Amino acid sequence: MVTGYDGTDPGAQDRRLAVRERHLELGAKLTAEGRMLHGSAIVDDDGRMIGSVLILDYPSRAELDAWLAIEPYAVSDVWRRVEIVRVRVGDAFLRGNP
Repeated sequence: MVTGYDGTDPGAQDRRLAVRERHLELGAKLTAEGRMLHGSAIVDDDGRMIGSVLILDYPSRAELDAWLAIEPYAVSDVWRRVEIVRVRVGDAFLRGNP
């Protein structure tokens, strides 16, 4: 599970919006490849996007790091802090019965 927290400076939203389409396109590609199982925006009380949570399926940390090296939010200074936690996705979800 990758949690990326956006910067809190005045330009944070502009940076996010500038590369959002590229981020979504890469997400669609990862979903089609079976690499991304879930993606959500973290929002504040006003509904503004302030981060992201992604459930990804990579067999190694090196492959996850290779994705981070091209992820638009990671390389365009949108995410200022990234947390990576290993998780195990439930079998029911993988069978399509969440």
